[in-house]
Amino acid sequence: MSGEKWYYDTEKGQAVQGKVTNWDTRMGPYGSRAEAEAALGRARARNEEWDAQDEHD
Repeated sequence: MSGEKWYYDTEKGQAVQGKVTNWDTRMGPYGSRAEAEAALGRARARNEEWDAQDEHD
């Protein structure tokens, strides 16, 4: 599996290497495990920023 990209499995709540999960529960690809593990937090922060912008507009 080395060389395969990392993904975040939203169903299991963990990073996985390679496309081993369904597309609808998979975020990524990411270049490292750490990036994949941080994916949900980054997505949550972006959504909050967008929501705040929508309220401002």
